[in-house]
Amino acid sequence: MAERKKRHWLSRLSFGTVCLLASALLVLAYVSVIVDPAKAWFFTLFGLLYPLVLVVTIGLFVWALVRRSSMRGLLLAVLLPSFFFAGRYYQPHWKKPEGEPSLKVVSYNVGLFAHGDKSADRLEMADSVCAFLLKQDADIICLQEFYLPSGENPDRWLRRHFPGYKADYYLLTGKSGRAGNLTLSRRGVEGRGKEVFEKSTNMAVWTDVKLDSATVRIYNCHFESYNISPSALVKGFRNDVFMEETGLKMRRSITSRPKQVAHVLRSMEEAPVRSLAVGDFNDSPLSYTYFRLQRGRKDSFVKAGKGFGATYRTLWPLLRIDYILYPPELEAVSFEVLSAPYSDHNPIVATYYETSRGK
Repeated sequence: MAERKKRHWLSRLSFGTVCLLASALLVLAYVSVIVDPAKAWFFTLFGLLYPLVLVVTIGLFVWALVRRSSMRGLLLAVLLPSFFFAGRYYQPHWKKPEGEPSLKVVSYNVGLFAHGDKSADRLEMADSVCAFLLKQDADIICLQEFYLPSGENPDRWLRRHFPGYKADYYLLTGKSGRAGNLTLSRRGVEGRGKEVFEKSTNMAVWTDVKLDSATVRIYNCHFESYNISPSALVKGFRNDVFMEETGLKMRRSITSRPKQVAHVLRSMEEAPVRSLAVGDFNDSPLSYTYFRLQRGRKDSFVKAGKGFGATYRTLWPLLRIDYILYPPELEAVSFEVLSAPYSDHNPIVATYYETSRGK
């Protein structure tokens, strides 16, 4: 009898410890949205772990209910904020469309045309991506990690592959070619520019686009990448040198993004019109990056999406890092994550109607 009581006590202690740990991780994930990673970079990791921690905590809560454990109150309390946050990862049903869409926007990190069919060279892959994008019949196309070899003239290449679109791009020249951000518009372009980040190959390209009733500025953003391959991470997990280098890469990326976001936000504040923030943010919806950019804007997926919003193909459905955040001049009618085999990201597409609200 004494042995049975001891095992029961140890079981309760172990379960309580696991519940406390899960609760603490969940709270730290919530807090990560207000902590500047430039000052405490490791908080970003809690936000990245949020989907896994949420699933574990829900499982613990169900088990606590079954066992009538005293931990069920604590678990319920820490789960309540997720009614607000979880919708940024998963939307249970289609929203009823309001208004007739008059604007269609696509955003796609094309991965330098270096993914997908390994038997095809980059220009063949680029041709396939262009054909895919033209089928979307979008008004605005924002591409990140766009690439052309050194021998190709960007203007001629774009006129040939995207007839009817005006191109706005900024490409950095490397050993094998040029790469950067590209924005294509079938609407009137009234202004353009770029935001180049210090000590980085990442950037933002902005384009002022004339709509029917207003002009908006579209920031095509690509914030600092981790530059870590998941497959390489698995293979090098036991290599101390590799893991140390990986940790340094993560820290450098995490601490760089807040500065890049602040750079773009300063430009947005100075803009004469309201702005869309579009592109590959390389951060989750539970992050300092997302919540700063989302202020004053709405998330197209949250307002008009369905199912999982994850955009990074390798770790689907955990990572949603591509976004279209829009201002009050627009209202989302639909949002979709498209399935495409051409990159490690999936493209996202949203439609909007114009509202009467101005700046």
